[in-house]
Amino acid sequence: MSINFSVAREMLEFLWERRLWWLIPMVTLLLILGLFLVFASASGLAPFIYTLF
Repeated sequence: MSINFSVAREMLEFLWERRLWWLIPMVTLLLILGLFLVFASASGLAPFIYTLF
């Protein structure tokens, strides 16, 4: 799991150094949505999540 966080941290550092600040909220939102889908698919909420998409 620490590998995933280091990749996310490196991505945010890259965007900060290249002055692409406007992408940081978008990337953060996509990461949160991805984590939500991964954790929801491992639980009993999966049938309800799939009906949303």
